[in-house]
Amino acid sequence: MQSVCQRVDTCSSCLKRQLNAFLGLIKWQRRVVPACVRTIYSETGKWEKSYGSETRKRVENWWLPRIKDQFCKISETDKSRPKFYVLSMFPYPSGKLHMGHVRVYTISDAVARFQKMRGMQVINPMGWDAFGLPAENAAIEHGLHPASWTQSNIRHMREQFDALGLSFTWEREINTCLPEYYKWTQYLFLKLFEAGIVYQKEALVNWDPVDQTVLANEQVDDNGCSWRSGAKVEQKYLKQWFIKTTAYAKAMFDALSDLPEWYGIKEMQANWIGDCVGCSLDFLLKVNGKVTEEKLAAYTYTPEAIYGASHLYILPTHRLLHGNSSLKEVFQREFIPGKDSLTSVTAVNLLTNQEIPVVISAKNNFDNFLDTKIGIPSTSAEDAAVAKNLGISFTEVTVTLPNGLEKVINSGEITGMTRQEALKAITQQAKNKGIGGDLTSDKLKDWLISRQRYWGTPIPIIHCQTCGTVPVPYEDLPVVLPSVTTFTGKGASPLETAPEWVNCSCPRCKAAARREIDTMDTFVDSAWYYLRYTDPHNTDRPFSNDLADYWMPVDLYIGGKEHAVMHLFYARFFSHFCHDLKMTKHKEPFHKLLVQGLIKNRTFRLTTTGQCLKREEVDLTGTEPVYQKTGEKIQVAWEKMSKSKHNGIDPKELVKEYGIDTLRLYILFAAPPEQDILWDAKTDAMPGVQRWQTRLWMLVTKLIEARTSGTMPNPGLLNKKEKAEARKIWDQKNLVISEVTEYFTKDHLFNAAISRLMSLTNVLHQASRPLILHSTEFEDGLATLCIMVAPMAPHIASEMWKGLAHMQNKLCTHHHWDVDVLHQSWPKVDPEYLQPSDVVEMSVLINNKACGKVFVPQQAARNFEEVHELVLQSELGVKHLQGRTVKKAFLSPRTALINFLVQE
Repeated sequence: MQSVCQRVDTCSSCLKRQLNAFLGLIKWQRRVVPACVRTIYSETGKWEKSYGSETRKRVENWWLPRIKDQFCKISETDKSRPKFYVLSMFPYPSGKLHMGHVRVYTISDAVARFQKMRGMQVINPMGWDAFGLPAENAAIEHGLHPASWTQSNIRHMREQFDALGLSFTWEREINTCLPEYYKWTQYLFLKLFEAGIVYQKEALVNWDPVDQTVLANEQVDDNGCSWRSGAKVEQKYLKQWFIKTTAYAKAMFDALSDLPEWYGIKEMQANWIGDCVGCSLDFLLKVNGKVTEEKLAAYTYTPEAIYGASHLYILPTHRLLHGNSSLKEVFQREFIPGKDSLTSVTAVNLLTNQEIPVVISAKNNFDNFLDTKIGIPSTSAEDAAVAKNLGISFTEVTVTLPNGLEKVINSGEITGMTRQEALKAITQQAKNKGIGGDLTSDKLKDWLISRQRYWGTPIPIIHCQTCGTVPVPYEDLPVVLPSVTTFTGKGASPLETAPEWVNCSCPRCKAAARREIDTMDTFVDSAWYYLRYTDPHNTDRPFSNDLADYWMPVDLYIGGKEHAVMHLFYARFFSHFCHDLKMTKHKEPFHKLLVQGLIKNRTFRLTTTGQCLKREEVDLTGTEPVYQKTGEKIQVAWEKMSKSKHNGIDPKELVKEYGIDTLRLYILFAAPPEQDILWDAKTDAMPGVQRWQTRLWMLVTKLIEARTSGTMPNPGLLNKKEKAEARKIWDQKNLVISEVTEYFTKDHLFNAAISRLMSLTNVLHQASRPLILHSTEFEDGLATLCIMVAPMAPHIASEMWKGLAHMQNKLCTHHHWDVDVLHQSWPKVDPEYLQPSDVVEMSVLINNKACGKVFVPQQAARNFEEVHELVLQSELGVKHLQGRTVKKAFLSPRTALINFLVQE
């Protein structure tokens, strides 16, 4: 008998060829099976009967590089074909994937594969949100340049993605820290600047008085001290860049009604924006009759009554009293704490040219985030009281007619208009003059994008003593970050240490000038990346209109709920802005939104200090968990997985122990996407999906053995009872196709889809031997099952299909046996099958107690009014609800349930 070494050497060239494309991926699965013991069908042409851990490893090692390459090779965009754009939020390249990453990207991968099998032209792009503070911290702590640290992390995470078999369209990969990407971020900034939507004003920053540097919020500890120096952090005013997102508040609020149901996220967006009933108007400040350089935007709830303004109202905490304003001394001198203080500063309304005094309020806060208001006594009793108390004269500008209609009086050209007409006229005039007028709320603030950091997109602005603030010419983009080598975390921005970069010529007058040394908030980079994916290699513009119009909007956007407000708001803002520039035809960037829950694990904290312990430090044998060393009681809670809390689980270890397909199936099966997964509480899910894979494999083994038994299959040999059993398989196959397709396309309930596929597996396992051998229905049912499993568990499905495809004496001719399973068409319900989904069985609850079911038409099952009426008219409704007072009713279309709350 040859030695193992001799046999391995004999086939080493073969092994090398097979594993060449995979060498970078096997780091997660360190054991490589020698060629001499391979037994899977794809390698040897011999079917392995059982699906144990060794077979699973061989299957995944074989198929992992092959299915990855298959998906990623896509042709040029064919605009005649239907498209599907699935997008998962791109990650920050921290260097290590966590289970939250695995969940979101497994979902997007399954959806992408499913839609491709449906014949759609699919993109599932991936990239890197690569700017950010951690890279700069690494430079300070370890002497690594942010670019080197970031690129190293990207390489490592790319390997981890590949090892999970994820089907990203890597040819569309983007990286926000590369000049070829941030050139276009700068381009969009300049477009905003041209439109008057970017501006500078003073704003507070966290200031470390010891290190003499600006700190991000996350660099300030719970005690308000600097994370590095330990000094008490101060608040300091610096001139900062803002994007006037309030200019799009009303349009973005109104557009929410046109979007499909986002399961609570639309409400979060609406709440973030607020009721857009008023607007800001610009004023020029004067002191002692002299015009100053200070311009001030002030909010009013009633712009139509602007001619009745009596005073401008600012808070004692306003920047004019604490920043670097030339009026600071005047305001501080004339401010009387605790009282409304009438100052000698006046404000000229740039719309009406009225001049009114500035009053410092006795209050510490106005409504929500306002710090400046216009006092209009005609429409506010509070403003009237302030004006009377300070002896400020005012004019009534509204009148109510006997018929209840309110009109505007004493208001120049808008006199005689209704209040609604006057509102439209005033806001439009202000917008035309560029002095405000955009309807917004009192809670939405403009977006502060300045960061006193190195590792971010440089702001393309030059400051000239003669010309003032000058935008960098488009032809000079990108403004590339200079190569800074020393990072201390102290003093001014690291960009200040590159004088050859900072010092430049003014583009207008050619005199000596200085570059802006702030960089942009990383949220700016991620606010338009979905558009760049449509045309990632364009060197002439951010993206082609034609390609953006074809691929947009994103059909399904997947990400964490923590990004459902700010990121989503900024992304929607940029999309609306690009639409107004005629760069895209779609205003809204995302059609459907899937917000997935967290993966949580137990944390063990000492009750005295709150310190998190490792699991192995906790004694769990008693009635209550205690610290092994001291016997101290432990607080146990379910929390998001985190390295610092010692409750994280390394995906690499799970892949090594269970395999890629098992981990994917677990992620999809453990809970609906929007719910949290409690890791240890779902101990049945992991072995459950493992057993299911074994049972799937057994079905293929049964069929292959039957067809190689020497007996030719002949459906005509089935008796009446067996034909009836075959019909049941056919019925179940069609039912499951219908349900699983709906779960994938409508509610994305992958757990329910897997559950239905398990039920089809059970039906096939109950088939008798004659049925397995002679029935077309069994063969078709198993092939269909294999195809539907493929998007979620592509490796085992690919091997099972290969075994079926080379099986002798097949009865089904409509499957494309000559191509792999992931290239099969998604199965459709047979036309002659009477779909039970034409009607829905609606569960009826009364005061939270089940009392029966009512059948309602499928098309009515999601309409509350129709379901409500159908139930009331049904026999069950007449019996249980007639004559009773229904206080409220709730419909849950997703679970086919209606609950009536009635008066007892």
